Amino acid sequence: MREFLEDAFQHRDDGYGRAQKHAKQELPKRFYKETGVVPVEGGFTVTLDGRPTRTPGRVPVVVPVAGIATIMAEEWAAQGERIDAQTMPMVRLVNSALESGEGMVPSFRDEVVKFAGSDLMLYRAESPRELAAEQEAMWDEALVKLARHFGVSFQPTIGILHQPQPPATLAKLEESLEGEGLLVLTALVSITGLTGSGLLAIGLLNRLFTPDYVWSAAHVDEDFQIRQWGEDEEAIERRARRRTEFDTAVKLIELMRG
Repeated sequence: MREFLEDAFQHRDDGYGRAQKHAKQELPKRFYKETGVVPVEGGFTVTLDGRPTRTPGRVPVVVPVAGIATIMAEEWAAQGERIDAQTMPMVRLVNSALESGEGMVPSFRDEVVKFAGSDLMLYRAESPRELAAEQEAMWDEALVKLARHFGVSFQPTIGILHQPQPPATLAKLEESLEGEGLLVLTALVSITGLTGSGLLAIGLLNRLFTPDYVWSAAHVDEDFQIRQWGEDEEAIERRARRRTEFDTAVKLIELMRG
């Protein structure tokens, strides 16, 4: 499931395309009756009819927190006659982390900071004025909280021309992620890709923002367009799927950090 992370960085809305392709494929039949969670060396694993699970790449599934394994077991238990991976967001997210491996930790950390350096909240609309005002009202509050918490400064700009951020700011943000492990960083990568904002993801990790605030801040532009032109059913479904993935990543962080 490594593509779960790669896709998040390519297109925030690409989940719909994956779902369409997925719908055309025949789902595998359920091959187990009972699910469980058992302690093993290094943490906990999910069992299917008593057998420990592995990722699609055959990596043993072991997580350090029982609550994570419990959610995964519940997702396995909720499957019907066929197994639909799209309805198992925690399983997919954890599998992505385990198949990526510990060696990807520095790359995941760098990717989040890279997003923060050209962040959604740092590029403001020139027009219409109503949208610019909404961006200012929502995003300035977030930037002030981040600046005060980390002792840094940001340089927002109007338009789309690249505006470099102070190197000291990026260094402080990267330093804040030192020590975070594979599962937390995998979840953070997912949140960054789904929101288009490394700054919102870092703020969420540090409990500066609530999940609902992050989701709203990430969708200022989209919500403005919806109010102007309306929203079709396909867009509603796509956003709901993204929110499920977002909530799953948030839950993984919460369980890992206690």
